[in-house]
Amino acid sequence: MEQNNQIFTKRFIALFVTNITVFIVFYSLLTALPLYVTNVLDGTEDAAGMLVTVFLITAIVVRPFCGKLLERYGKKRMLLISLLFYLISSGLYLVIKPFALLIVLRMFQGIWFSIITTACGAIAADIIPAHRRGTGLGYFTMSSSLAVVLGPFIALYIIQHYSYNMLFIFLTISVVIGGLCALSINGNDLAGPNKNAKISFKLKDLFEGKAMPIAIFAMFTAVSYSSVLSFISLYAAEKNLLEAASYFYIVFAIAMLAIRPITGKLFDRFGSKVVILPAFFIFGVGLFIMSIVETTWMMLVAGAFIGIGFGTLSTSLQTQAVQNAMKNRTAYATATYFTLFDLGIAFGSYVFGLLIMQMDFSMIYVVSCAIVMLLFVAYIIYSKRETVSTRRYAEKMNS
Repeated sequence: MEQNNQIFTKRFIALFVTNITVFIVFYSLLTALPLYVTNVLDGTEDAAGMLVTVFLITAIVVRPFCGKLLERYGKKRMLLISLLFYLISSGLYLVIKPFALLIVLRMFQGIWFSIITTACGAIAADIIPAHRRGTGLGYFTMSSSLAVVLGPFIALYIIQHYSYNMLFIFLTISVVIGGLCALSINGNDLAGPNKNAKISFKLKDLFEGKAMPIAIFAMFTAVSYSSVLSFISLYAAEKNLLEAASYFYIVFAIAMLAIRPITGKLFDRFGSKVVILPAFFIFGVGLFIMSIVETTWMMLVAGAFIGIGFGTLSTSLQTQAVQNAMKNRTAYATATYFTLFDLGIAFGSYVFGLLIMQMDFSMIYVVSCAIVMLLFVAYIIYSKRETVSTRRYAEKMNS
């Protein structure tokens, strides 16, 4: 029998593999499809960008409904159903060539990606011991972090040495592996279908109120991170540091992966504030260094700071959002967190894209740094209010 304090159980490892295969497909297609459209289908760069945009928009629109779907039909059942359709959509890239149908396919796949990632996050929160959730989710989110590096690498390697069809076959097989792993995830602690849960459009059926404050912090953190995600290649080219940009991602990933087990343990032992406040500060420092980058080593230092800061925030904020909710609302909390996080990425990319016409790239990172420092101050205020509220509640219960 698995002990209550274990993290690396068979279920956890299976879920980890499922999640990493899903995200490898996501990041591989994110890298390869723009090249596929322009090089194979003779499409424009605008058309290539549209394939990315419609996927993300669809995922964002569907996300608020995921919590109710998981409650009504069961987390594992919805995970398996979504993986099946994700598998089908991955295989359809082999046969669908007209651009209009590709747009439809991307929207279709975006629906199931949204449900899968919400289900995986909610199941992870359920199967990890509550008192070790910070550490456990830190390890679990390494799956998506590894995919950030592995996905683009696999995609570029296969299309350079083989073909796009071979890439699509590989990605389809990857989803099969993820689905087989998901089949093995069982347990009495996984809530089954709740037939009494009706699909409705009430606010509480779309969002978890107790997770909302933390999800808002995550949203603005994502806005700042979008400046890195969307513009670092263009910024590096402007600074004649394009080669350094590739190493930036390596340093970023190493720093993010190295710090997560440590911050997870600190989160569980000392609480969220001890981890999140330094992470905001470190993230802000990394963005400031980006704004004054002139050499390769400065870009790599910025990558390390951003990797540590953002990597810690993305996990710790998600953990706190889930912990703020009741156990039967973990799916709603997860959906709320990712909905606002995804909105932050989309909104930030759009707004910074407009601002870049009025200011240079350096100022974009100054603005991002300022947002993070404001979040640092706001979180101090939020933490103090939460502490006072918790103390008053405890006094009331003991009186």
